[in-house]
Amino acid sequence: MLNSTCLPLNYIRTLPKDVVDLIAASEVIDSLVAVVRELVENALDAEANRIIISVWPESWRVQVVDNGWGMDLTNLKQAATAHSTSKINTITDLFKINSLGFRGEALHSLAQLSDLEIISRPRSPSLSHSGWRVSYNHQGEVVQTETIAVAQGTVITVSNLFENWQNRRESLPTSAQQLRGIQLIIQQIALCHPQVTWQLRQGNNPWFQISPGVNAQQVLPQIIKNVQFSDLFYLKIPPDYDNFNLKDIELILGLPDRCHRRRPDWVKVAINGRIVRSPELEQTLLTALERTCPRDRYPICFVHLHLLPEQVDWNRNPDKSEVYLQNLNQWQELISQGIEQALRLNFERISPPQNRIEKLLKVSEEKGSYNINSAIHPESETSPTQSKTELGILEIKAIAQVLNTYIIAEHSSGLWLIEQHIAHERILYEQICDQWRLIPLEPGIILQSLSTAQLEQMHRLGLEVDPFGDGVWVVRNAPELLIQRSDCPEALLELSLGGDLQAAQVATACRSAIKNGTPLSLTQMQTILDQWIKTRNPRTCPHGRPIVLQLEESALSRFFRRNWVIGKSHGI
Repeated sequence: MLNSTCLPLNYIRTLPKDVVDLIAASEVIDSLVAVVRELVENALDAEANRIIISVWPESWRVQVVDNGWGMDLTNLKQAATAHSTSKINTITDLFKINSLGFRGEALHSLAQLSDLEIISRPRSPSLSHSGWRVSYNHQGEVVQTETIAVAQGTVITVSNLFENWQNRRESLPTSAQQLRGIQLIIQQIALCHPQVTWQLRQGNNPWFQISPGVNAQQVLPQIIKNVQFSDLFYLKIPPDYDNFNLKDIELILGLPDRCHRRRPDWVKVAINGRIVRSPELEQTLLTALERTCPRDRYPICFVHLHLLPEQVDWNRNPDKSEVYLQNLNQWQELISQGIEQALRLNFERISPPQNRIEKLLKVSEEKGSYNINSAIHPESETSPTQSKTELGILEIKAIAQVLNTYIIAEHSSGLWLIEQHIAHERILYEQICDQWRLIPLEPGIILQSLSTAQLEQMHRLGLEVDPFGDGVWVVRNAPELLIQRSDCPEALLELSLGGDLQAAQVATACRSAIKNGTPLSLTQMQTILDQWIKTRNPRTCPHGRPIVLQLEESALSRFFRRNWVIGKSHGI
């Protein structure tokens, strides 16, 4: 793939044979989607921040316009020849890829398979204010050159794709399916390059566009329907002094109590600007997020690893959708730690809201006989020298219980409502996962009419079951949390009905958690809150139900119209 750039000394040239022999080369143009992908990656390598893509699927035509560096006439004449690139030159360069493309195949393949035309004008102010239009034959040789007035950047037009390969056309998906593929590939690329403005057209009609953002958190809501910016959590993991191979890792996580999917189609991994298929890293994401979403639902998660070039070998697949990755275990561990951090209710990142009433009444307070600051913040409550850590202990406070089901809690960011049963279930579930203990039963528990499948299930879970007569069985041990319960026999029967160890742990936690409708004292409520807030995933229970409803102070302020100027609210 070629670069649309004319940086000083960065000329397009034919690769040496020893480099060509090491490249996983093949025909990279196999569809309209591949045409768009290759040309867009060219534009991104040329540092374009505005890309316009027009597609005419019925006439097998694609045009990509960018505002990148552009090419001069010398580079244009070389651009479509075989294995010509400005991005690498030697074998050493092949193992330090800093660009999206490097093989020098894309434009040459396009020239062979279509009618190729390139219009370009370099961005360099020292060159002419005019650009060039160049047409190529099917060998990638220049057949026509014309000087024209054109904006800085590059316009590449591919027409009559596969005109001489009708069997290829007939074997490809329908136009609608190819358009869907183009939409998906642009959405994925946009996530990796959030600074770019994207405009797509079907012919001359607008199709869709993606506005730029600071990071992928601002792009993802434009792509996934019904996902809001506030539903997503952004985390950037910086490099540490012990890891010089990492630039940083960006993580965009859909908070599991707010958004999830029917399919794992938005569990995505990107490496150095390109989304790739990485079963190991994708499984790391799913494992780290298991038991956070409802049954048969999957998380939304996008992780982008920015690694040093020598850590990644792109020469595994011609379309660069798979890579050889060094230090895989290290990246898996860092991703797992990042997700664990993202799932927590991190109070330190919640800035206490400013008290607007104090600001509005500041002038009146100075002239009046009352003092709002002393009334709200008496000196006896907190010392000026009290540390933030000490204040953090008081950040969440049980206030009351509603309907013997919900705990009302106060926090510096507002008011929270926590369902007591599933909060306690989350606490117990994580305790059980950390230390799953089976305790001997004295005497054993008698169960009747167990099927062969139930007996096998109980043995898989580590339960000791012995025959005790005709159709009667005795269970010799049980999970620690169940032993003191009066319904322990029923619980053991439930565990025998199927599922893996994790399902058994969920069932045990659910049965052992306090029930809704149970009255609690303030001390009991506070104990639950203190334990719940320290869990690894305080947002959802093991079944994926949301635990907390947050009423932020800013929302309360808007509802009660606390931003009204005093006087206006009196009709003055």
